[in-house]
Amino acid sequence: MLGEYRIEGRGAAEIAAGVERAVGTGELQPGQHLPPMRELAACLGVNPNTVAAAYRTLRERGVIETAGRRGSRVRPRPATTGREQLRVEVPPGGRDLAGGNPDPRLLPRLAPALAAAAEAGDREPVLYGADPVDPDLIRIARAELDADGVAAGPLTVASGSLDAVERVLAAHLKPGDAVAVEDPGWGSTLDLIPALGLRPVPVPVDDDGPCPDDLRRALDSGARAVIVTDRAQNPTGACVTASRAAALRAVLREHPQTLLIEDDHGHGIVDLPLHPLAGVTRHWAFVRSAAKAYGPDLRLAVLAGDPVTVDRVRGRQRLGPGWVSLLLQRAVAHLWTAGAVDRTAVARSYRTRRDALVTALAARGVAAHGRSGLNVWVPVPDETGAVARLLQSGWAVAPGARFRLASPPGIRITVSTLAPEDITPLADAVATAVRPSPDRVYG
Repeated sequence: MLGEYRIEGRGAAEIAAGVERAVGTGELQPGQHLPPMRELAACLGVNPNTVAAAYRTLRERGVIETAGRRGSRVRPRPATTGREQLRVEVPPGGRDLAGGNPDPRLLPRLAPALAAAAEAGDREPVLYGADPVDPDLIRIARAELDADGVAAGPLTVASGSLDAVERVLAAHLKPGDAVAVEDPGWGSTLDLIPALGLRPVPVPVDDDGPCPDDLRRALDSGARAVIVTDRAQNPTGACVTASRAAALRAVLREHPQTLLIEDDHGHGIVDLPLHPLAGVTRHWAFVRSAAKAYGPDLRLAVLAGDPVTVDRVRGRQRLGPGWVSLLLQRAVAHLWTAGAVDRTAVARSYRTRRDALVTALAARGVAAHGRSGLNVWVPVPDETGAVARLLQSGWAVAPGARFRLASPPGIRITVSTLAPEDITPLADAVATAVRPSPDRVYG
């Protein structure tokens, strides 16, 4: 069952640490089954309750999962190993369309903004006990949120979207709680939830966002929270429309105790309007990141929410990192006020590349999705084969397994670095990879 690896330890913490370490080193592989608790207890000469406590710890840390009589196994994407195990290595001379990064040529120069922020810090150094949020950043962010129709509420700052999502989930939920998530959805979120000891409940997504009936079923079944990407959904490019937002709000009104988390990481790179859901439920959070429009290394996101949620996030943050660097906050505020990014031009550039690829694929009989953002999602019958065949053609794309729970196979193509002359050869390669010639042998 475990191959060459032998579980050891006398206490629950020691047993759990050994298993987690083996998963991290690759001695235990994703999907590998662990011994039944009584069997392992007899082998180690310990009480079965000790093994049960070790397995419970591993479940709460997102390392293993338990499926009733089928026993316990290492999660397909355990938190210890991370989804990067599913990445595709780009061969020499190949094109990387798997990374999900923005086009570096569309990012602003950071030096002027950082210099301005540093000068402000030199004039008045930030010391312990200072206000943890920059008032200019909050003022600018609140004005933009108001213009977009986001519900009124206090603001704070987190170290990127995922940090904000994690802090909000931890502020309200306990291990074992269920969270409704988009499927396919952001791989990091799908890994984060079990790592927090929470249980993901997949909600199918179409081009207009999460499907309302499926969200209702998830909430009816006991999901205590839901995470929705308003625009530039990763990996499908879905964007919540006005009619879909109305339908989702209606579902949420039926479950007012649901914790609603909205992710607007596409702010600044999308030219479709925002239709926020926030304000329908008692507890909510709206997260707006600077990463895609201004640069991934700006680990900063503004978080708006109801007073209780924001207060809990701030309180827990004070006990950890304390605050997000005021240097970064001031730099982002400078970028926003200086108009360092022509958002209309950036959004148009990404839209042109997406539309060109989706249109070219349609002309070849290949369905694809990508209403907004940096990516195009292509459903495929054989995910592994499609990725491998494209890699042989010199195109590295992301396997859909990084983004799926129960949804059908697919591949994600990041369009941010595509040039017009790339569209035809890429579309030809995708069409061939999706529908290979029956007499061609691969591998």
